[in-house]
This record gives sequence, structure tokens and C-alpha cells, in this order.
Amino acid sequence: MKPRAKRFPTHHGYGEVKISRYLALYAVLLGWVGLGVYLYITARWPSTCRPDDLFEIYACSIRLPESGQWREAGLLTWLWGTPILIALEISRRVGRSQD
Repeated sequence: MKPRAKRFPTHHGYGEVKISRYLALYAVLLGWVGLGVYLYITARWPSTCRPDDLFEIYACSIRLPESGQWREAGLLTWLWGTPILIALEISRRVGRSQD
């Protein structure tokens, strides 16, 4: 099978980003942060673990799904997924060549 020619041979995957993409990016980012705030406000922490700071939030988050409710499980996923997504984005930008 013959390989296909690139549609835009000079772009190499880094085309111009229009304003609509920025607006969509920021709308999704605000939605993601809003989801985290909503889950944090509505989640019920276990009675044996009441976090006061960010370190305690992550330490207590492992016990969130004990209640079996979706908000607590969602908050656990949000809390641990967000730093991973940030780290992946940083590694993607740091690893980019300057060509």
C-alpha cells in the first residue's frame, strides 16, 4: 500500500491556532475547574478525615469512595487526574523540538 502524501507538507502538525480554539480551550478549562469546585463543595468527607489544607486533601482523598456516592468518587478522580494532566502538558511542551 502506497503512503499518503501530507495535505499540508509545511505544517508538520503545528498549524495556526485560531481564536475559536483558544476560546474552546478556556471554556473547557473553566468547566474543568468548575467541576472540581462543585465536587469539592458537595462531597462528603469521611468522619475520620476532615482535611484543612491541600496536603491533607490528597491524604484523605483515598478514603473518599468509602461512601459509595458518585460525587466522592468523582472528586477522587478529579484530584488525582488533574496533576497528571498538568504534568503531561508540561512534558509535551518541554520535550518539543525548536524546529
